[in-house]
Amino acid sequence: MRQGAHWYTFVAVLQSWTLYQPRRRKRQLILILGFCCGLSACAYRPMPEILAHRQSDWGWLPPPIEEPLVEPEKESAPVASPPIASLETHRFRIAKDEGVLGSLGVIELQRGDVLPDIARHFGLGYDEIAAANPELDPWLPDSNSRALIPAQFVLPRAPRRGLVINLAAMRLFYFPAKGNGTEVVTYPIGIGREGRATPTGAMRIVRKARNPTWYPTKNIRNEHLRRGDPLPAAVPPGPDNPLGKYALYLSRQMYLVHGTNKPYSVGLRASNGCIRLYPEDVSKLYPQIPLNEPVYIVNQPYLIGQRGGVVYLQAYRVPEELNEKSLTKTLRADLKKWEQDQSQPLDWDKIERILKESRGIPLPISAGTSPVDVVIATAQPIVRPAKWFGQPEPAPKGAGSWYVFATETASETTALRLAAMLNHQGPPIPARTVQKGERYQVIAGPFADAKAAKAAVRRLKADLELEGRILPPEAIRQQSHPPKSAANP
Repeated sequence: MRQGAHWYTFVAVLQSWTLYQPRRRKRQLILILGFCCGLSACAYRPMPEILAHRQSDWGWLPPPIEEPLVEPEKESAPVASPPIASLETHRFRIAKDEGVLGSLGVIELQRGDVLPDIARHFGLGYDEIAAANPELDPWLPDSNSRALIPAQFVLPRAPRRGLVINLAAMRLFYFPAKGNGTEVVTYPIGIGREGRATPTGAMRIVRKARNPTWYPTKNIRNEHLRRGDPLPAAVPPGPDNPLGKYALYLSRQMYLVHGTNKPYSVGLRASNGCIRLYPEDVSKLYPQIPLNEPVYIVNQPYLIGQRGGVVYLQAYRVPEELNEKSLTKTLRADLKKWEQDQSQPLDWDKIERILKESRGIPLPISAGTSPVDVVIATAQPIVRPAKWFGQPEPAPKGAGSWYVFATETASETTALRLAAMLNHQGPPIPARTVQKGERYQVIAGPFADAKAAKAAVRRLKADLELEGRILPPEAIRQQSHPPKSAANP
């Protein structure tokens, strides 16, 4: 079993960080992972009124609500979506006897592109796009290369009603009641990290909240305190609230489906067990979900579906809490039984390759269908948008003259990668690289004043154990080279 396999892609992004740093930096790698994934967010201490909803044992269907709940007032218009083509909507019509949605796309990359921006634009999570493009550095892909857009999905084995969440795929499927199981909307999610896995089972929505207050648990507050970042007993709405602007409370106490102030943690195992959505996705989902809506959470890394009489297999990396050997054995037995029952042969060489690579791409496995490389090579070309939705904006001119020294490395690539990652955190830390002799510094800023710069230093220390130091305006003027943008080196 591949222990912690879901971290491998993100660790690879940071591997050069450890190669060029002394041994004491090893611990910082773990802290950087936590920072970049939003380690602190999500789990909450229930409010008193929520405690009244006591847990009961579930069958396949959720139990009825024990007391009436009041539907919140009608929401304002949701956040605008990016300009989208049909491939980007992730809203599908599907026949009841079929289970494969969407199609594969491909897009040409340009200088300054990063895969997390592309993933967010097309409604994908970090792990989805990184696994589909293992040859690309997610934060510094080669310009003029091509990125596969895996906007194709196999539905998990679960009722086609309400919210269906597949943890292994890190994806949510919503079946509106009016669609009667033939209409589905799908969004990427972030889920509980290793050791704090999101629970599975049949649940329901018991409460909704716009601009929710976060009540961190005692364990989370103690964790923050150890990192030098004390939390209050209640975090009010605002940019520092990890729940974002919308929250759906599950009947399983302590767990929510919510937005996030760290959008680039979507597609990672980063939370304390809750389920995160991009801000633009949760704003569209929230008004559609009624109270008592059923929620089915499953953990299925191997998915089989049919479309047009062709059988597809979609394989994700097996989460650490599951037994890969047992799952693979069961899958092979199910496929052999299908062959016998349907009298239709399958391509077993292709099946074994799909399981070995586990790229999360649905591929046809019926005998006689196109080889894997041909299917990927013929993905639908996508016209490049003028701007990626949600892409961080560079600091405007006149934003300030105060900077913070974050770290120094012998590798320009390492510095540019770290700067790009800092630019994509939430709340973002604007960062650039500065060449100093034969070494490269990562400089955060600009900040409006010394107070804002000090806050950035505290954040670097609490989240990354980096000993940042303030660079006042006169120090920057003495630099031999001006700051260089991570997005435009």
